[in-house]
Amino acid sequence: MSRLRLHTERHLVSRVGWLRAAVLGANDGIVSTASLIVGVAAAAAAPSDVLITGVAGLVAGAMSMAAGEYVSVSSQSDTEQADLARERKELADSPELEREELANIYRKRGLDQDLALRVADQLMAVDALGAHAHDELGISDATTARPVQAALTSAGTFSVGAAMPLLMVVVSPSALLVPIVSAASLGFLAVLGALGARAGGANVLKATARVTFWGALAMALTAGIGAIVGKAV
Repeated sequence: MSRLRLHTERHLVSRVGWLRAAVLGANDGIVSTASLIVGVAAAAAAPSDVLITGVAGLVAGAMSMAAGEYVSVSSQSDTEQADLARERKELADSPELEREELANIYRKRGLDQDLALRVADQLMAVDALGAHAHDELGISDATTARPVQAALTSAGTFSVGAAMPLLMVVVSPSALLVPIVSAASLGFLAVLGALGARAGGANVLKATARVTFWGALAMALTAGIGAIVGKAV
């Protein structure tokens, strides 16, 4: 049996589409909801008002994440489809020029003239548009835009992330609501950073520190603003 058949590889770049949306959604769910809760609680609001605010933030945030991801990733998809349509027309109108263009890409990567032309010929004979999409446009199955996947992933993970600080509101004594929600949310962020780093093959400590720092900063700012507004009104 060929050694290549025994040596299977799973590259993490194939996860980039849904992983980016998942980490963004969960991180935003924890940070925005916890910050909202801490800010309102710091303004001396009643626990029931804080909980209602948090639930409203969860629903509004999940819908906003879904709509935002769908619109932004759809824009990327539209651009990809426009480029593919243009490339398809060029292949139909000027196949020889497209062959030279593809061969030139391979020459720049180190192949000699004859080999570059042979590679271009063989790839174009199998899937001309796919060869140009991959090597000329940089579009592949692993990185292509998927609007629905991004929208659903972001909305779902936002809701899960937002539910965590909301749970702390339910179980925390009103006098300790701010410190408990803040500490628990930072812990949730640290876990999220570590899980995201592991899933993407990145440095766990660096990712954990980064997401925790920005979460702490967001909650500190909203708590300060909430306290100032609470005193003013």
